[in-house]
Amino acid sequence: MADDVYSPTVLDHLQNPRNAGSMTEPDAVGVQANPICGDTMKLMLHIVDGRVTEARWQTVGCPPTLATSSFATELATGKSVDEVGAVTADDISAAMGGLPAGKTHASSMAADALRKAIAGYKARHAS
Repeated sequence: MADDVYSPTVLDHLQNPRNAGSMTEPDAVGVQANPICGDTMKLMLHIVDGRVTEARWQTVGCPPTLATSSFATELATGKSVDEVGAVTADDISAAMGGLPAGKTHASSMAADALRKAIAGYKARHAS
């Protein structure tokens, strides 16, 4: 993929972002930063009976990072805690139709933020 070409899915999430904004009393929060480019992503989840019922994001970063934040919230909603915790950067990138070579950090950030949110949730709800 050329450095300046985005897939239709990436463009759609850039032009029509979903689930942006804060969340009141999230059950899980994952924050991921990229010290090289300065992007910062915060993903927040409401979890009921082991399933994500709502997801929101607040991100400062490049266009692909904004798009993957939006996409990650849609991907997580309705899935079990374990399913969300198993999402990889490759899963996100492939489902979005790929990312330009210099922007693959965006899918890594989204996957890492989801995993951090789920790990924190599981740690607080361990039996």
